[in-house]
Amino acid sequence: MPKAAKKKPSSTRTSSAGKRSARPFGAHQSISGGLPKAVERATETGCDCMQIFTRNVNQWAVKPIDQEIAAAFREAVKTANLKLVIAHDSYLINPASGDDTLREKSIQGLVTELERADLLAIPWVVAHPGAAGNQDRTVAVNRAADGIIESLRRTKKLSSGILIETTAGQGTCLGDTFEEIAAMLHRIDKIKSLQKRVAVCLDTCHVFAAGYPLQPKKSLDETIRQFDNTIGLSRLKVIHANDSKRELGSHVDRHEGIGEGAIGRAAFKLLVTHSKLKKVPFILETPKEGADGKPDPKNDIRNIKLLRRLES
Repeated sequence: MPKAAKKKPSSTRTSSAGKRSARPFGAHQSISGGLPKAVERATETGCDCMQIFTRNVNQWAVKPIDQEIAAAFREAVKTANLKLVIAHDSYLINPASGDDTLREKSIQGLVTELERADLLAIPWVVAHPGAAGNQDRTVAVNRAADGIIESLRRTKKLSSGILIETTAGQGTCLGDTFEEIAAMLHRIDKIKSLQKRVAVCLDTCHVFAAGYPLQPKKSLDETIRQFDNTIGLSRLKVIHANDSKRELGSHVDRHEGIGEGAIGRAAFKLLVTHSKLKKVPFILETPKEGADGKPDPKNDIRNIKLLRRLES
């Protein structure tokens, strides 16, 4: 009987969002109603993997996770047979900040994110590297790296790590070039004990908005080559699959449904079939609202189904 129970979510994912492949496809899911509820939403929308916030990301104060709820979440993930669960950090966190008080709050914020992820058996926390503000960008890049280092040092007994996310470069946000992220990794990698706990999440909307083309194939090949030569594909653990409301090089971070934005369906066909990306999980952060402005699970189902169809 237990084995039959585990197979049910898998068959649900197949029927609701198309034939499954070896590559995990998933989406960010709300934890409204409790952490285990996010797993239920993932299953209902056909996810093989998912991303969540483990907290309210728009405020510093955070309520500890009850041990029983954490255990229920871990069991739900196991039962649903999700291949990967990752977390995303609070939008308030800025380890690059030139304000020492805000920077310390940000470092401690990353510590909290890592502690919560570890309790939930989540291996990675996606984190934006922060914004430079009025600082010199090189100084800010180093401060971001050092802030990440400190958060990892304070959680050295934990296994959860940080995925530095590529950004669109909106305002003074860091990480819109592969070189800036590589500089952060190089600084962190000097401490060998931390190397395995830091990697990268590539966001398709962000890199496109930052000026990296994703089609035609020759252009995508060049973007991937630059990433590999600068950062290294071995550090790429997750791809945020998002179309873009704005044009190439706009530096504006506005997500759109797959095939409905400036990146386009043809580019996502190239991405999901590219030989160098075939094992990387794709996780949606696309709009969930329906015509009435309320969350509509059909949007995740449609986007996941489309990605699977493009891959086949």
